[in-house]
Amino acid sequence: MFGECHAHMIMDGANYRKAVGLHAHGVRDEVVRAHLSAYQKLEVHFVRDGGDSFGVSKRAKELAEEYGIDYRTPIFAIHKEGHYGSIVGRGFRNMKEYHQRVLEAKSEGADFIKIMTTGLLDFADHGRITGTPLPAGEVKEMVHIAHEEGFAVMSHTNGVYGVQAALEAGMDSIEHGNFMDEETVKMLAQTSTVWVPTLVTVRNLLGCGRYEDAVIRGIMEAGERNLALAYAKDAKVALGSDAGAYMVPHERGIMDEYHAFLSILGDTREVHEWMIKGEEEIRRRFLPGYGS
Repeated sequence: MFGECHAHMIMDGANYRKAVGLHAHGVRDEVVRAHLSAYQKLEVHFVRDGGDSFGVSKRAKELAEEYGIDYRTPIFAIHKEGHYGSIVGRGFRNMKEYHQRVLEAKSEGADFIKIMTTGLLDFADHGRITGTPLPAGEVKEMVHIAHEEGFAVMSHTNGVYGVQAALEAGMDSIEHGNFMDEETVKMLAQTSTVWVPTLVTVRNLLGCGRYEDAVIRGIMEAGERNLALAYAKDAKVALGSDAGAYMVPHERGIMDEYHAFLSILGDTREVHEWMIKGEEEIRRRFLPGYGS
């Protein structure tokens, strides 16, 4: 089976507050082990976490070897104060503080840096991203600082402006990338950045009753068009489900994402090879020593 290139061990796919609350007074090993066991049963041997504020992904990395899993984590994500991201990490107010957060991640054993450059999808307003994206110049400096400290950078990013700013900054991977336009996808294909679209964070909401299905279908269709164009342009794309997000349980998230790719692109040898190539690029960038 393919690896899971975007997961959150702290979440459970059902109730974020309840899941986080389990670790409020210390990481609950039995919860982490249950999720690791689920990946082991799926024969998923590589997991890249998006980080959290409670040390859950750090503990998962410590336990994962027992399950034959290579677990990689940024320990925590880094967000600018006043912008989206506090649920998975630590904030900064200026570049000096950002650099300090990078050094904290390094001292705590981070495998890479995770940054938050935009908000989330607004399901009440198709095409809109919540909040204000970070300025392109600031994103470029953030990537530069992390690279100078020897880290690859994973970026939570949505929208045309956000994705283009991330690409121009030399981001190593872009997570989600919702609402890109054709120009942006073509731009992606001309870079070495890997896109991890996490399609099932939207697709699995269809029929759940939390949001209008018409809105969900519109977002799905936009994502499908962008994935098909990325494939046609031979952009670098990897499988990651955002496992732990609502309606994306660890027990099946990556399988759902895998089948979403095949339903959109077709179950062919060429598509499989393209997906393998995308994951290999993630491993090359985010796993020190991979391929050497």
